[in-house]
Amino acid sequence: MATGADVRDILELGGVESENTGTINKKDIINSDKKKSKKSSETLTFKRPEGMHREVYALLYSDKKDAPPLLPSDTTQGYRTVKAKLGSKKVRPWKWMPFTNPARKDGAMFYHWRRAAEEGKDYPFARFNKTVQVPVYSEQEYQMYLHDDAWTKAETDHLFDLARRFDLRFVVIHDRYDHQQFKKRSVEDLKERYYHICAKLANIRAAPGTDLKIPVFDAGHERRRKEQLERLYNRTPEQVAEEEYLIQELRKIETRKKEREKRTQDLQKLITAADTTTEQRRAERKAPKKKLPQKKETEKPAVPETAGIKFPDFKSAGVTLRSQRMKLPSSVGQKKIKALEQMLMELGVDLNPMPTEEIVQMFNELRSDLVLLYELKQAFANCEYELQMLRHRYEALAKAGSIGPLSVEGAHPDGQTGLSIEEGKGDTKDQIIDVVGAPLTPNSVRRKVGGAEQGALRSPTQMP
Repeated sequence: MATGADVRDILELGGVESENTGTINKKDIINSDKKKSKKSSETLTFKRPEGMHREVYALLYSDKKDAPPLLPSDTTQGYRTVKAKLGSKKVRPWKWMPFTNPARKDGAMFYHWRRAAEEGKDYPFARFNKTVQVPVYSEQEYQMYLHDDAWTKAETDHLFDLARRFDLRFVVIHDRYDHQQFKKRSVEDLKERYYHICAKLANIRAAPGTDLKIPVFDAGHERRRKEQLERLYNRTPEQVAEEEYLIQELRKIETRKKEREKRTQDLQKLITAADTTTEQRRAERKAPKKKLPQKKETEKPAVPETAGIKFPDFKSAGVTLRSQRMKLPSSVGQKKIKALEQMLMELGVDLNPMPTEEIVQMFNELRSDLVLLYELKQAFANCEYELQMLRHRYEALAKAGSIGPLSVEGAHPDGQTGLSIEEGKGDTKDQIIDVVGAPLTPNSVRRKVGGAEQGALRSPTQMP
């Protein structure tokens, strides 16, 4: 029969009172968890001293209060390279033995250390000896196909013998060539003769219907290439500086050409926008004033985005004020805004009118037309200034005698002043304009065009 001590042992109960009496109390059963916590709290915990680093403290004792190891050990099996496992097996013997290199034809004997099990095997590095297969021709083939008046058979044999000895290193072949016995030849002559014979032999010995890859050597091209390299190497510092200057000038010319093309495209967009806007206004005036059903927006003529101002469209859901439609978009610069305000003040138009439906539409159209007019006049002033500068340059060149005299025919039908030059001189003029003189900087153009812009802003009443 089990006693109270056995029960306490099974339930892991303890205590002075229960051990002395040998019976189980109510407190032993109810307060068993508290006693376990007391036991766990009785374990001593060491606190790290202030000022000591965590790594140094970890070297003293671990959680189990084990002493630190005397030697570093690594028992983890992680992502590490497998170390060599040295066993108790017998070491393979090495032997000092002779060997010959198959790449050598003189039969030289060398010695090295090698495993005893590999005795008698071929030299392992002999497989890296790659030789060029130089073709061999017979006396009959030479007389029938390879004969050349500029080359004798003895000289050709000497060339092919050197090609086998030096693996087609033609610079070395040229250095070892017997120039005393035979005619003096250049490296290009040796290459041309060798590859010409190789191509002939390949054609003769090839089976009919096979696709051949015949080596071709252009001796003339090689001579010109080396001559060009020699000229390039023998340049003087003055010639190098001149070439760098010409390259910089060429880049400037290309940059000016791109800028000119971009300005031409922008000007063409402005002209197209002005023509489109004018035609649209005329069509609206000629249309009857009767209320017609709304047409789809796709039926309206497409106006480029550069035509004046592109106001935001408030067709999304939600409540909006009509005055928001009169707000200028952020794409309009401050310079254009100031010019627009000045033009409206000169016209006597209120800057913030009553935003009715009709006034908002007409006010936005007016400001869009004014901005378009401002851009057209600015582009016209830039073109006029550039034309004047080109005229001065042309007159300076004409005085120097390099170009014929400049003749002004007068005004073109569109009202612009034109220049007429003799036929066949147009391309010459363009080339001279590209090369002569430095390009106009943006600051100089702005200073010169500033007066013309102010005059254009003071007369907005001439707008169509």
